Amino acid sequence: MAIQFARKPGLVIYLTVGDPSLAATEKIALAAIDAGADALELGVPFSDPLADGPVIQRASERALRNGVTLEDVLHLAANLRRERPAAGLVIFSYFNPILQMGLEHFAAEAAASGVDGVLVTDLIVEEATEYRRVLARHQLQPIFLAAPTSPEARLREIAAASQGFIYAIARTGVTGAQKDLAADARAVVERIRSLTQLPIALGFGISSPAQVAAAADFADAVVVGSAIVARIEAIPEADAPRAVGDFIASLRGVSVAQ
Repeated sequence: MAIQFARKPGLVIYLTVGDPSLAATEKIALAAIDAGADALELGVPFSDPLADGPVIQRASERALRNGVTLEDVLHLAANLRRERPAAGLVIFSYFNPILQMGLEHFAAEAAASGVDGVLVTDLIVEEATEYRRVLARHQLQPIFLAAPTSPEARLREIAAASQGFIYAIARTGVTGAQKDLAADARAVVERIRSLTQLPIALGFGISSPAQVAAAADFADAVVVGSAIVARIEAIPEADAPRAVGDFIASLRGVSVAQ
């Protein structure tokens, strides 16, 4: 199925699968969908997450200590597809775990699990020909990152290669919550907009209702990751689903009864 953003802005939520536990991640994911998330990025724990800031690095370390693998992430995706058939599901990974599983095997398993798309943070579009070919065979949508520093030629390639949506990076650097939207966030979205009809999701640093509202002026969707993971880290496991659901509702501008 295709990823759909029924409202503007669409809301994409990142979770590190297995943090604080696999069982908790499933409950948190369901709460996120029920609170208004249009799509989930299911983060595959990785030992060297270079694109991620300290919050997601720590989450990845905790998930790896729990023994969570790519196979576990795909199993979770299958459960979520059964429980919430309309939700968008994206596997968010570095390339190494996918190579370890085998690209063809991964794509087949992801498709069987009901996954919509795949975003590989360290795979650039120029080196993704075989990856795209394999995903296409299994009707999986490749999603690529576009940065403010991307030259025009690369943005054109990203626009031509992407499906589902394009992930526009709001600023240079690693992931992590910020007080304000980066100054070049609008500019990168407008550059991409001139090249594609696909929805554009803005991420890296979005952590508040005000930022979501500001991004809605120019982006089709927002991605919220570190702000979610930080909440999960800070509270008891049993409280995480409700806390995440309440936070997502607040991003949607919905008052949550206490």
